[in-house]
Amino acid sequence: MTEPVEVTSVHSPATPVVKTLQHLIGGTWTDAEAVRTEDLPNPATGQALARVPYAGATVVDAAVRSAAAAFAQWRDTPPVERARVLFRYRGLLETHFDELAESVTAENGKTLDEARGEVRRGIEVVEFACGAPTLLMGSVLEDVARGIDSEVVRVPLGVVAGVCPFNFPAMIPLWMAPIAVACGNTFVLKPSERTPMTAVRLADLLGHAGLPAGVLNLVHGAKEAVDALLSHREVRAVSFVGSAPVARYVYQTAASHGKRVQALAGAKNHLVIMPDADLERTVEAILSSAFGNAGQRCLAGSVVVAVGNIADPLVLALRAGAARLHLGAGSDPATAMGPLIRADHRAKVVDHIDRAVAAGATLVLDGRAVARQDGGYFLGPSIFDHVRPEMAIAQEEIFGPVLSVIRVRDLEEALRVVNASPFGNMACIFTASGRAAREFRTNVEAGMVGVNVGVAAPMAFFPFAGWKGSFYGDLHATGRDAVEFYTERRVVTSRWF
Repeated sequence: MTEPVEVTSVHSPATPVVKTLQHLIGGTWTDAEAVRTEDLPNPATGQALARVPYAGATVVDAAVRSAAAAFAQWRDTPPVERARVLFRYRGLLETHFDELAESVTAENGKTLDEARGEVRRGIEVVEFACGAPTLLMGSVLEDVARGIDSEVVRVPLGVVAGVCPFNFPAMIPLWMAPIAVACGNTFVLKPSERTPMTAVRLADLLGHAGLPAGVLNLVHGAKEAVDALLSHREVRAVSFVGSAPVARYVYQTAASHGKRVQALAGAKNHLVIMPDADLERTVEAILSSAFGNAGQRCLAGSVVVAVGNIADPLVLALRAGAARLHLGAGSDPATAMGPLIRADHRAKVVDHIDRAVAAGATLVLDGRAVARQDGGYFLGPSIFDHVRPEMAIAQEEIFGPVLSVIRVRDLEEALRVVNASPFGNMACIFTASGRAAREFRTNVEAGMVGVNVGVAAPMAFFPFAGWKGSFYGDLHATGRDAVEFYTERRVVTSRWF
């Protein structure tokens, strides 16, 4: 595989040369006709890191055709040999661990600690995919009738595509591509146009691990590129992570073209705090959940449901803790919370705050007061108290550092509040009571449930199991669900005379 274009580091001199990223097609990093180009800013400074070319249907078609041409040979490669490529890839990811984390921080804005955690979670998926020889085993039953045997084998789909969000530029591509290629598919990756640099490096390292040309292709772009993937006749399946409206669109459009789809959508995650919860540890977990990655993640705690008399001390402690969070560039070790991804996204989050104030919620900490003069897209943490469940701020995904507190009398009322949400990604309870925890985990309508943890993120060998409006499809990302998503079952019935 030829080398990708080098991207100017955020630590380069004051007047760096801004280079244009390239597409990966058939094992070659190449310039191709672009619908348009846009500069990629560092969210902490606003300074350009690179220039992104937006692909149209012609470029996408070339990438898909490259993947289709590589499929037969890769499908026939024994699973053990595919796994060896991924073992080498894991080693390269470890070698370049710090480089990848710094890339995530530069283009996304999150702190280096958060970026390191993201890269680590991505590597864990590669480790899972290395188990392909075991994961792809079928099953056999002899003598289903006299002299007749039946077996089930797993076979790859063909060309599959992945469309990624901006908030986890390392982890989400690693959720998709390693498992897909381990299963014998070829892959077209469309990273977020807001954070594509890390994906470029991930693809380059996979080539250096020995993945044959054409098995992984990468195209940059936005809606034009996504639409071309959703409608292309050679694309058999699409994996998507992003907002709820776009997830619905991807699911409906791809399914109408006969494709298998997994579309991970938005969220409004609730954290139920019982009166017997350990206040100090609970506050620490809530702050990390709500304001980690500046609230820009689908497992961010967005609504605290305070039960009974814990509400007053909880709100006071949350306000004090959030007010102490230091905002700054993610590359600064002193930073506890980085910027939002873009100025327009910051404006949307501010609008949510403005509307909540107008609706009558009590703003106990105002992040709008934070002002920085370095060109970054910063917004401080905001906390609302006395939020009513029907308010927009309690219903809509904000994707920013805004936390709402709803007060309820008991766990039964808390469950009604949580289950009324159209989303069902994650819900957590903080309590010392096994009885309360069991009632919660049994009755809450969410696919990922936490007990005394603020972010109930599954390990790589479990599915990322959103429910309701947080997921479209029937087979989730990661774990055995992903293996099933990227394979077909073939049933063979045999009789020998």
